[in-house]
Amino acid sequence: MSPLVRLHAAAGAAALVLVATFQIATLAVEIAGDASAIARVKTAIAWGLLALVPAMAAAGATGARLAGSPPRGLPARKAKRMKVIAANGVAILVPSALFLAMKANAGAFDAVFVAVQALEIVAGLGNATLLALNLRDGLAMRRGRLSRERRGQT
Repeated sequence: MSPLVRLHAAAGAAALVLVATFQIATLAVEIAGDASAIARVKTAIAWGLLALVPAMAAAGATGARLAGSPPRGLPARKAKRMKVIAANGVAILVPSALFLAMKANAGAFDAVFVAVQALEIVAGLGNATLLALNLRDGLAMRRGRLSRERRGQT
């Protein structure tokens, strides 16, 4: 496996793990946490963006490089999903994470907090699903490549 493929796989896996962790932490603290626990989780998620954004950027950039121009087949599907993931992140998830951290640290758990929290959960679950589908397709592409290599094709 080439270094670029390894970087792509690592970045994509890191992004998926981070998004899933953010979702699980959010749901768990909303169900069983108090106001200070919610504030801690929202603050941790905001800081976690410092890891998530570069992981997403690396996954997108390496994926685009690996896919070629224009991408076809599974790489094209992955690229389409990545555009939705990026738009969702830039337009909804990053601003929501920062806003919710600010509101939670101010103790302002009002209707606006709840509405933005609901939007963030839905958008986050959407991104987690799309990232998981990209992982599935990446593994299918790898299996196909390995199968061709075993048959002596490149």
